[in-house]
Amino acid sequence: MSSFILKIIAVVTMLFDHSGYIIFNGFSYFNYIGRISMPLFAFQISEGYTHTRDVKKYLFRLFTFAVISQIPFMLYEFSIGKEFSFNVIFTFCISLLCLIIYDKQKNKFISFALIILIAIISCYIKLAYAPFAIIIILIFSIFKNKKALMSICYITACILNYLPNLIKYNFYYKYIILCIFTILPILPILLYNGKKGKSFKYFLYLLYPLHLLVLFLINKYI
Repeated sequence: MSSFILKIIAVVTMLFDHSGYIIFNGFSYFNYIGRISMPLFAFQISEGYTHTRDVKKYLFRLFTFAVISQIPFMLYEFSIGKEFSFNVIFTFCISLLCLIIYDKQKNKFISFALIILIAIISCYIKLAYAPFAIIIILIFSIFKNKKALMSICYITACILNYLPNLIKYNFYYKYIILCIFTILPILPILLYNGKKGKSFKYFLYLLYPLHLLVLFLINKYI
């Protein structure tokens, strides 16, 4: 399974997730399907970091589109009754910085201390999917050549991510299903063959803010 196929799955499930709130005027089974999306994009970030020729340009490109996407993201989020947060591309930028810290800092105690500090701060500045996205991107990168260990760490991270709500709501089925669908992306990731496949890099960057803007307009005027 090529990177192109993983991106197609990620895009389709993302559209399910975001359009579900508009179609059903709230949470629906579309959002279960949508849990597949972010981990696949997160995996692409770890792969992008591994294969990029210039990590600074890669980081700058991500940050640029994070800024471009913020207003459409806010319009969409506010239209469905959600509070302010920074869009997930900002989270991917922070995750990329964590990967750089992990690789460049020889003292791993210091690198992990810095990453933990960044992850804690990310919660307070309301980054979408933080710190979960940061953690799984590190898992995908650190254990990229050890698939069994990567899978175990990823599944553990998914369970821990949902555990507070599972306990709070007495293991309500909604959070159990959300957890299961968040774990599911590990299957196509394990089938990934390391090949790029077709490229539509800038299409993805543009699709994110554009589809959010379109969904906002649909929700507001139709």
